[in-house]
Amino acid sequence: MKDIPNLFGSMVFNESVMRARLPKDIYRALKKTMERGTHLELDVANVVANAMKNWAVENGATHFTHWFQPMTGTTAEKHDSFISPTGDGKVIMEFSGKELVRGEPDASSFPSGGLRATFEARGYTVWDVTSFAFIKDGTLCIPTAFCSYSGEALDKKTPLLRSMEAIDKQAIRILRLFGDTAAQRVLTTVGPEQEYFLIDKEMFLKRPDLIYTGRTLFGSRPPKGQELEDHYFGSIKPRVSAFMKELDEELWKLGVCAKTKHNEVAPAQHELAPIFATTNIATDHNQLMMELMKSIANKHGLACLLHEKPFAGVNGSGKHNNWSISTDTGVNLLEPGDTPHDNAQFLLFLVAVIKAVDDYQDVLRVSVASAANDHRLGANEAPPAIVSIFLGEELTEILEAIESGKGYKNKEKPDMEIGVSVLPHFPKDTTDRNRTSPFAFTGNKFEFRMVGSAFSIGGPNIVLNTIIAEVLRQFADSLEKSKDFKSDLAAIVKKTFSEHKRIIFNGNNYAEEWVVEAERRGLSNLKTTVDALPEFISKKSVELFAKHHVFTETEIHSRYEILMDAYCKTIHIEALTMVDMVKGEIMPACIDYQNDVIKLLERKKALGYFDSSLEEHLLNNIAKLSSCLLKKLSALESVLLESKEERDIVTHALFYRDKIFAAMLELRLAVDELETLIAKKHWPFPTYGQILYSVI
Repeated sequence: MKDIPNLFGSMVFNESVMRARLPKDIYRALKKTMERGTHLELDVANVVANAMKNWAVENGATHFTHWFQPMTGTTAEKHDSFISPTGDGKVIMEFSGKELVRGEPDASSFPSGGLRATFEARGYTVWDVTSFAFIKDGTLCIPTAFCSYSGEALDKKTPLLRSMEAIDKQAIRILRLFGDTAAQRVLTTVGPEQEYFLIDKEMFLKRPDLIYTGRTLFGSRPPKGQELEDHYFGSIKPRVSAFMKELDEELWKLGVCAKTKHNEVAPAQHELAPIFATTNIATDHNQLMMELMKSIANKHGLACLLHEKPFAGVNGSGKHNNWSISTDTGVNLLEPGDTPHDNAQFLLFLVAVIKAVDDYQDVLRVSVASAANDHRLGANEAPPAIVSIFLGEELTEILEAIESGKGYKNKEKPDMEIGVSVLPHFPKDTTDRNRTSPFAFTGNKFEFRMVGSAFSIGGPNIVLNTIIAEVLRQFADSLEKSKDFKSDLAAIVKKTFSEHKRIIFNGNNYAEEWVVEAERRGLSNLKTTVDALPEFISKKSVELFAKHHVFTETEIHSRYEILMDAYCKTIHIEALTMVDMVKGEIMPACIDYQNDVIKLLERKKALGYFDSSLEEHLLNNIAKLSSCLLKKLSALESVLLESKEERDIVTHALFYRDKIFAAMLELRLAVDELETLIAKKHWPFPTYGQILYSVI
């Protein structure tokens, strides 16, 4: 039995390690930098670096790296050893404050969206003192921001930190109006629930589509999918349990509060949820979580799939982004309390979120846009592309009462009656949950359910922080001029709800009626990435991010270019993979099987058997489908050739969506039908049934 309290954070240079290893004056100076953003002097950095190096070496580290998050959505690292030659053929282990604070990786090969020319290689990584260094695979990893030679952000972390400063600044203004002088900082916190698939590694290696694209491009439905819902919360299989156990332990060593694990709805699908952390740290932790899932799965003979829709016909994977906002004194600003109708501060922050989501629903949709997530949004396991808010009955009734000017009578929570006397009684919540909502209030936080499983949560939280900071700024500008704070506050809450209640929907977001109703309300329905991304470079969006110093206009346009380019490249790679699989494996399998059937026919005729209706029927069907396959393959190859023509970026993306992706769907139909006819010994790839039930 492992000593979990001592295991937890054992590979992290956290506050307890700093306190034990740093001189008191150095520790205080570092804490001041961490908490107040003051400048870190080089002499302080040198002492911290030496202590960090000694601790890392004692824990088996030989190298250090500036661990950063470029705009690929993954992490990046360049390793340098601690060794330094002494001149007598020996080495010593050294690590300076300069090496700790700043690195200089080559920036030319990372996505920049035109921010950098290929020949302009210099980039900088800068230590993020708010996120603790840690040891991974014998390397000291120092979380850093990544910027260009001219200072533009080339990563996810820099704008996230900016957005956190923006909402902190505006929320503090609001708190001061309520007489709160104790809080010095306001922090957003996130608990991202991570969904993923685990399949047998041998099956994975036999599927080129999974290797190259992360999803199956072909595959007919198995006899049993998720219809019986028997996998959800079911007993965890031994191989999966062993994987989960090791994953928990490795995450705990890195200070990640992995809390909940269970089977998800689809066969082979699972979920891991951590305890809330400050948004910046939660983002770092989630990147580590995804990385460790893949490496630990490999050790157990498994493959971890993080694609939003690896299998057609069963649930895809999301990453529910549970977002809240709290003070450094421990007050959750989205906590309603026992009498939310009397909690004016809570109501103001609540309507700020409502207004922000309504005003900037298009930008929020952009934050979860990708070719992969387009497969998932709107399906049975995910909310539609229409952004709306679920508040629940109680809060909706409270705001409606405020709007109408009528009083609200607080509801007592009744005891839950189950009808079995021996079961304990407990208070029933005043409202149910809504798992179909894209943005649901769930007690003292909002759950943003549209985020895709492979996403960095940095992007969605940059948007959330910034749009809410903007509304808080508007409220503060108004209330700071108020001569009757209480009256003007009530008026703002009433007016805001009245003007933005269209975004609130407590019903079934999957229903066709909601699509019609949402259109009537004037809500956006940006169904695909190509529909959504232009909203990112709209005048309204640019002004929002520039006003709060989260993105410059140049940085916004660069990210727009990167996202559009990634969309096209993703579909292009998938299309080429389909062509390769059909030509190299599927067509030969069809020919081989037909040859076998023809040989059987010839033998039967030679032996005098004249009833060959089964074989002839089979051959006829395969021949028709093979002809169809050839036509669909030729059509896909033809549009792939057209894709090389010069077009502007939007027209290019539309071509991939409307022409290439459509041709891919047509080709898939023919292949999936052939899979049901070709004998298994001839079919070149593991089927859905074999893959989804491969882990036993």
